[in-house]
Amino acid sequence: MAPAPNPGPVATVAAAGLASVGFWRLLAVAAPHLAAIGLMLQTENDFGARLGFLLSWGLLNCFWIALLRRPALSGALSLTLVVVLILLSQLKHGIVQMTANFIDVMVIDRDSAAFLFTIFPNLRWSVVGAAAVILPLMYALWWLDPFRIRRLPALACKLACLAALVGYSYAWPEQPWRGYYDDGYLSKFSRSGVTAVSDFFNYGFMESDAVAAGRLKVPLEESCAPTGRRPHIIMIHDESSFDIRQARGIKVPAGYGSHFKSSDGKSRTFMAESSGGASWFTEYNVLAGLSSRSFGRFSYFVTRIAAGRVERGLPLALRRCGYSTTSLYPAHGAFMSARQFHTTTGIQNFLDARDLGARGVEPDRFFYDKALNLLSQEAPAKPQFIFVYLAANHFPWEKRFRPELTPSWSRPGNEPKVDEYLRRQTMSADDYSAFVAGLKKKFPAQPFLIVRYGDHQPEFSSNILDPGLDEAGVGKKFESYDPRYFATYYAIDTLNFEPVKSPAVMETIDAPYLPLVIQEAAGIPLDPSFEEQKNIMMRCKGVFYACKSGAEARRFNRLLIDAGFVKNL
Repeated sequence: MAPAPNPGPVATVAAAGLASVGFWRLLAVAAPHLAAIGLMLQTENDFGARLGFLLSWGLLNCFWIALLRRPALSGALSLTLVVVLILLSQLKHGIVQMTANFIDVMVIDRDSAAFLFTIFPNLRWSVVGAAAVILPLMYALWWLDPFRIRRLPALACKLACLAALVGYSYAWPEQPWRGYYDDGYLSKFSRSGVTAVSDFFNYGFMESDAVAAGRLKVPLEESCAPTGRRPHIIMIHDESSFDIRQARGIKVPAGYGSHFKSSDGKSRTFMAESSGGASWFTEYNVLAGLSSRSFGRFSYFVTRIAAGRVERGLPLALRRCGYSTTSLYPAHGAFMSARQFHTTTGIQNFLDARDLGARGVEPDRFFYDKALNLLSQEAPAKPQFIFVYLAANHFPWEKRFRPELTPSWSRPGNEPKVDEYLRRQTMSADDYSAFVAGLKKKFPAQPFLIVRYGDHQPEFSSNILDPGLDEAGVGKKFESYDPRYFATYYAIDTLNFEPVKSPAVMETIDAPYLPLVIQEAAGIPLDPSFEEQKNIMMRCKGVFYACKSGAEARRFNRLLIDAGFVKNL
């Protein structure tokens, strides 16, 4: 019998080396990568997303290897970060229907952390428990890992993955509407990082011209001198409300539609900047009087970015005229930095759900009663501005909200979600009528200007406006700002007050013009910034950001920056 072939010194050394390493130590190196492949197959749905995942995974691993030289520990750290990102994305999607974005890291703040720990009180202990388990495991991997990889090849690998990810993200950019899908967590996060960093270096958080001709004067406090009696002003944020008759074939209850008319009998259109969600876009519009679209990819975080930076808005303008300003907010004040944003725009008294004693989602009458109580407590000689933020018509509509409040309701005969939406709109209209009756009874001689608006259409509106359109087609409609998807309503009602006639009270306005409309209807003298914005409104016929392809908005933003109304953007 011939002798067995000599495996040679290289093969012998390699086999001996693997044997000496041991199965468990090899498994420690391989396990994170196998787990990552499993996560990729479960959370990334197409070739492009999986390619983004693999490039991101390679970038993470090579980063840690270049730092630590230990592949097992590097893989475990990378896997931990990916799992945390996926869990946070799922948590965020469950709250605001959007997955985690790289901009979440760029604008991270104390309010966001406080909000999370408030609505999930056990999260703090979960973090502590996870740290208690993970840290010893990381130490064990540090000790078990038999391999050492040179830093230079790891650094080259990291740069190669980064270059490939950047090129891929530019060649096939992630569509913003994909952020509303509950998948692709790592690939979307990584690709958004490329575009967000690029946009930030190109124009900062907010678009503005480099220079602009002219300057705005900074108004003095208490420098307003209105003619005539100043009315109390109540601005009502009518959650997810629009005239559903814009869609064909919807059956509505008798009398439907009167809620969308002003006291002069006219119906007016409010062009929101979000559709299906993101009420804080409209919050920014109606308080700051500016466009969220100027923030580009950062617009989803507009109130968090603007808090402490955009010191201009309707409440500040009204305070100049002696108004006391209050917000009644139906959620936690840390949500999207709402408290800080409202106070930055001039709100003196911010009352969130906890301050108001709200127990979950409350019907509209709850907030109207709070407004009546506040008006009763203030001296009648001091005009009040109260921002009433309603929430009863918020999704989901698959479940009946407080059915005992509408015992005589009968379904019109649409799909259940649409009928529940109509039922809640009926509740809102009834509660508003009761609120107006309460104002008449408690303040029979006081003047009131009440302005209501729908902050955006409900999330299912695209399904009834274009029932045959697929998700990609709907996404393109959103991207092009199809007016049918963004049109809601605004209405002006008065008690013991005749609104001042003004060309600014147009049949159709973009959302950022509402503060201007309110001041004009109330007879409030405009400060220089609103005077300039009125000129833009007249030139652009009620269109703001889209006028001249954004040129008017960019110029106006530069004027505000130069005047000190906008800082550090």
